[in-house]
Amino acid sequence: MKLRQSQRKKAKIKMALQAPSGAGKTMSALLIAKGLCNGDLSRVAIIDTENGSADLYAHLGNYNVVSLRPPFTPDQYIQAIGVCEEAGMEVIIIDSISHCWDYLLDYHSSLAGNSFTNWSKIKPLEKALIDKILQCGAHVISTMRTKQDYVLNQKDGKFIPEKVGLKAIQRDGMDYEFTLVLDIDIKHFCVASKDRTGLFMDKPQFLITSETGTKILEWCNQEFSYGGSGPGESKGAHLDQLIQRINDCQSITALRELYRCFPEHRDLLQEHFESKKNQLIKVNNQNQYSLNGKSNL
Repeated sequence: MKLRQSQRKKAKIKMALQAPSGAGKTMSALLIAKGLCNGDLSRVAIIDTENGSADLYAHLGNYNVVSLRPPFTPDQYIQAIGVCEEAGMEVIIIDSISHCWDYLLDYHSSLAGNSFTNWSKIKPLEKALIDKILQCGAHVISTMRTKQDYVLNQKDGKFIPEKVGLKAIQRDGMDYEFTLVLDIDIKHFCVASKDRTGLFMDKPQFLITSETGTKILEWCNQEFSYGGSGPGESKGAHLDQLIQRINDCQSITALRELYRCFPEHRDLLQEHFESKKNQLIKVNNQNQYSLNGKSNL
């Protein structure tokens, strides 16, 4: 066991695309992958559970495909990811991970005994897949299908179902496992519902292009070290980049997320965070936000 200073190293993005059928999940994932691998789609692999739909976009480039067949067990996904890693793939697209959840639901319903207790047999299977994704040495883009979600509201003594938006066909909280989650609507426009990169949160909706992947790659390749060491790791240069990102924040939420991402630089950049926060409060007239000390941004 050893104590060390915090250091941000090059990362591999683990992200998800949520969208209804026909919104362009596969195409969007390929465009992001193209940016992540600097245009070389031969370093991209799609794990296809959509009955060959991955081949529909072959005109984009010579990417690779691993086709899965039912039943879509977690172990089959894990093996496919392993095949892609062994082949040296830089980006792995799982299209889609929702089929695995469908399998787990069917498997759970087939088990005899107490339904609640039986979830203890399902969770380890799902966790094994999640761990494989998070520990994968490549960039991973998982697509998740969404469906209309409903809630029951009481009206005139009766419970009436009402639409409340779209919900991913996946375990509740699955989005917490990813660094970045982008929601795509049927018109192909996209917004971030979770974003630890600070690149897309609270930004206007946009169309995904290969430049989206390039922006994510630049974020992944940033290295931050408090002391700085070696070429390209100057503390001053990294602090300048962070100051620019602070100045680019368009909301308190985005500023807070950035503040949490780089705790090692809070003391040095506290003045900049404070100044930007006060500016946002003034612009948005959000006097309910207050900063009580250095750690409460």
